[in-house]
Amino acid sequence: MSDHHDHDHDHEGSELSDTALRVRALESVLVEKGYVDPAALDVLVETYETRIGPRNGARVVAKAWADPAYRERLRTDATAAVAEFGFSGRGGEHMIAVENTPDTHNLIVCTLCSCYPWPVLGLPPVWYKSAPYRSRAVIDPRGVLADFGVTLPAETRIRVWDSTAETRYLVIPMRPAGTEGWDEAALADLVSRDSMIGAGIAREPGTVS
Repeated sequence: MSDHHDHDHDHEGSELSDTALRVRALESVLVEKGYVDPAALDVLVETYETRIGPRNGARVVAKAWADPAYRERLRTDATAAVAEFGFSGRGGEHMIAVENTPDTHNLIVCTLCSCYPWPVLGLPPVWYKSAPYRSRAVIDPRGVLADFGVTLPAETRIRVWDSTAETRYLVIPMRPAGTEGWDEAALADLVSRDSMIGAGIAREPGTVS
């Protein structure tokens, strides 16, 4: 089942804005003159995509796992609950948290562009902005999940949520077994970026170095 919304907004990721074009032109000049190392830029972007940005969301999820009262606030008003951490701004104007259960798995997509909850997940990964993901996530979500190495029981319902400029989604993945009594810092280490998009699941204890 998919929850579709109108996309009456600029298509982030599908076309470059004037600002993005100017940034790209400036980057090209700096690289050409030797002031910027393209490899270093790639490392920086990858760090923000996979570590710094998603760490915010991991803290939110870990608190929801450890604190039932906060979990309820997150489910009721994710915008306000996320703001308790000081995470707000572009991409976090109105957020909705959807929770994975043994019966339902949630997957996030933006079918027309790349709307993404920047305050809690950082920069969107390249695959999230790609046309194949944006189309297949709706048409064949189970197949997409299999491509990411996630195989769910046949009876598990997969619900696809379509982001917009006004509304962004955060998946609360299921808490791994064997983590009873863990503090929030340890729990946060189990929360991956992909698990908060729904393209993955939380890491198992013992798999984090």
